[in-house]
Amino acid sequence: SGVGNFGPASIKLQPFSEPIRRALEEDVPMLGSCLGMQLLFERSEESPEVGLGLLKGWVRRFQGEFKVPHMGWNTIEAARESPLLEGIPDGEYFYFVHSYYPEPAEGDVTLALTDYGGGFTSIVESGPLYGTQFHPEKSGRAGAMLLSNFAGIVRGRRG
Repeated sequence: SGVGNFGPASIKLQPFSEPIRRALEEDVPMLGSCLGMQLLFERSEESPEVGLGLLKGWVRRFQGEFKVPHMGWNTIEAARESPLLEGIPDGEYFYFVHSYYPEPAEGDVTLALTDYGGGFTSIVESGPLYGTQFHPEKSGRAGAMLLSNFAGIVRGRRG
């Protein structure tokens, strides 16, 4: 999932909720990007519909003087190490297009942060579940590296 609105996307995704949960219980790696990451959470200020609730927390709208949507290149800073970020240095640029950002209730799922009028969680990791607020497929070499790292995580599970 990439670009869209939380409510309609959540409704379309609900029939897949249980199969997704079962796959995660079997340690099948999954990666959501942009809206796909937001749908991993319980709720969003964008809609009364509920998310998948795989991660505790809310998706909040950007407030303040910064332009919304947050669109363009911005950097990430790792909060901890992960195979997903192998070979990707702090300060690497990724491409963002979003008006909402995740606010995890449990800080230990935050893998990286980005600053846009304050820091927000830009990558999450919880067991086999990963999410990026940016679009790795639009993020040049850094995005390709992240996707390659994720493919390595998937291959490692099969090994």
